[in-house]
Amino acid sequence: MVRDGTGSDGWRGWRAAMRAALYGTDGDGGGAAHSSAGGSGAGGFYRRPEGPAGHFRTSVHASPLFAAAVARLLCRVDEALGRPGTLDFVDMAAGRGELVTGVLAALPADVAARTRAYAVEIAGRPEGLAPRITWLSEPPPQVTGLLFANEWLDNVPVEVAEVDPAGVPRLVLVRDDGTERLGEPLSGAEAEWLARWWPLPAEEGLRAEIGLPRDLAWAAAVSCVARGLAVAVDYGHTADARPPFGTLTGFREGRETAPVPDGSCDITAHVALDACAVAGAGAGAGAGAHASGPAPLLTQRAALRALGVTGARPPLALAGTDPAAYVRALAGAGEAAELTAPGGLGDFAWLLRPVGIANPLPREPA
Repeated sequence: MVRDGTGSDGWRGWRAAMRAALYGTDGDGGGAAHSSAGGSGAGGFYRRPEGPAGHFRTSVHASPLFAAAVARLLCRVDEALGRPGTLDFVDMAAGRGELVTGVLAALPADVAARTRAYAVEIAGRPEGLAPRITWLSEPPPQVTGLLFANEWLDNVPVEVAEVDPAGVPRLVLVRDDGTERLGEPLSGAEAEWLARWWPLPAEEGLRAEIGLPRDLAWAAAVSCVARGLAVAVDYGHTADARPPFGTLTGFREGRETAPVPDGSCDITAHVALDACAVAGAGAGAGAGAHASGPAPLLTQRAALRALGVTGARPPLALAGTDPAAYVRALAGAGEAAELTAPGGLGDFAWLLRPVGIANPLPREPA
């Protein structure tokens, strides 16, 4: 049985292969920023000096409007908490600290003065990062404020299952060059997760990613929130629309590519966010009644519009009275449109877990 390591013939499950390719093999687990990553030598895609921005474009890199919207969300959490003396902001899987830096810059002075900022990431602290930002490999254990995980869960390594000719879901094994073959039938907790969240018809070739490690990672992150809000933002799917052949893929230098687990590219798969929502439902629940109940799921389009990012074009009259301001506003409208675009970044899902406060964003889609 091949599970967590490489067999003598080089075959292993996708979870172990992703873990080594993305986070190296020095046994540090990749930190909670990539919880369940694990691993055992140095190296790994996410330890490279160029960081994720060197290979793919996230909402954080698309526009400073995204960080400004997260700052407004932090202000809403602050108000819901009664403006505590210390307000925490935790940036999970922080890359090179772009989001946390942008959020601090966008906060009103009185809120910024009370904000304690954390960047959680496995890579080393980048040069030039503001000294007030605490750089950690694990989130702080008691968060009062906002824990924000942008494109984190999709990189938590998972196993892949495929239906064999007899209609049995089996573990997919892979070599470092990306060659695959089928291993043993799924069993135990992984088989139970598949049966509950992504049942596969007995049709040869159908595939699924086993999201159990992501459920556990999200529940662990939420458990760090004593009072406040945890948010995960990712491409995802729910039980009514699972992709029949899974979503495992790679990215290298801005282009989608085959998911080859040799450390040369990002390896990612969309997230079963409904399963994560249930897993996180009880985490942190001791903080109050608002922690119970189903976790809201919003599109990024709806979430950002609720936070003031609309993409509306500036009035044409502004071009006549203040041409420079009109050009700036027009550029901002274009960036907002990219962040909220259907078929693009706007289709990301925001998974919200309030703990001890009411949900600060509306549930209905926009």
